[in-house]
Amino acid sequence: MNAVADTNGTNYDGYDLVIVGSGFFGLTIAERTATQLGKRVLVLERRAHIGGNAYSEPEPETGIEVHKYGAHLFHTSNKRVWDYVNQFTEFTNYQHRVFAKYQGQVYAFPMNLALINQFFGKSHTPDEARALIAEQASEIKTEDAQNLEEKAISLIGRPLYEAFIKGYTAKQWQTDPKELGAAIITRLPVRYTFDNRYFTDTYEGLPVDGYTAWLEKMADHPNIEVRLNVDYFDVREHIPAGTPTIYTGPVDRYFDYAEGELGWRTLDFEMEVVPTGDFQGTSVMNYNDRDVPYTRIHEFRHFHPERTNYPTDKTVIVREYSRFAESGDEPYYPINTPEDRDKLARYRELAKREAAERNVLFGGRLGTYQYLDMHMAIGSALSVFDNKVAPHLTSGAPLDGSLD
Repeated sequence: MNAVADTNGTNYDGYDLVIVGSGFFGLTIAERTATQLGKRVLVLERRAHIGGNAYSEPEPETGIEVHKYGAHLFHTSNKRVWDYVNQFTEFTNYQHRVFAKYQGQVYAFPMNLALINQFFGKSHTPDEARALIAEQASEIKTEDAQNLEEKAISLIGRPLYEAFIKGYTAKQWQTDPKELGAAIITRLPVRYTFDNRYFTDTYEGLPVDGYTAWLEKMADHPNIEVRLNVDYFDVREHIPAGTPTIYTGPVDRYFDYAEGELGWRTLDFEMEVVPTGDFQGTSVMNYNDRDVPYTRIHEFRHFHPERTNYPTDKTVIVREYSRFAESGDEPYYPINTPEDRDKLARYRELAKREAAERNVLFGGRLGTYQYLDMHMAIGSALSVFDNKVAPHLTSGAPLDGSLD
């Protein structure tokens, strides 16, 4: 069969496993099932393309590769995950660095010794910087913090909070930080070195030929069929009863919101081709001022500086806006309020029952109501394959329906 068949087929017989969603979680299990077990896998994808939110495509006017659903940066310290993904793509030596703009000045970010020196207008040794931040943070004891603002001040002090956290957080959550719970943040890291790498994992890079090429290679096996533009809920009744199924869509949608809708934040993107070869000099610029409506600007040419075919007189920028998701929006980040956690606990019980009665497992970011980086989704999928899917398909072991 074609690895990726853009068809709305009607025959759902003869498959050993059905996977709902073609993101990294689903495709990892599909690839392992096909190559390691020799089983036939059907992947159903409601969108017109493979890859979930990791999908990338060239912008038509410039040819610059754009991550359609926001920047995806691959990094991991899990050697098993790194070895696994290198079967499908080579990686560049890209290291992600972010800069933050506040009141007309640009700072290296995350907060580090360079930012502290620049912001306070004085050179500090690491010990001096630690003492300065500790003094400023002593205004509020962490254990006494009643909201996000007080918690942040107790960790990094008021000046850094007001410059780099307050406005950005208010835009992310559409809420004054005084109205947000202190539990939302557990720590605010400050590096007392000049290291401005955003990630500190052992392995980091971007796929040489882009994310879509990587994802398509994962699905490129005669035992895997991917059907695009197919909504699982439109065809579920045609899938033979008891067919093992991996569902990676929203868990509350699967159960028709029986326990209520789970809360998510979503993102909106505004893309523009601008008539310059370089708009901001870096891949990501955060905008920390409250009166700037977007949270950051991506300039995608900087993700692949090694590509010499990009135009020198045009570039692509994408402004990113954050807001609460409404019904029908694409969910990105779980809000995870106490009410959400109560609903999730009830959905977990329904999921266990669904595994026992209908051989359906829930996984991935949406299926478990967790924010998962790409390497985490892949690692989770490898574990689910080893411990649940393979034993079931090879020896008939019962499926464990716990959400993990």
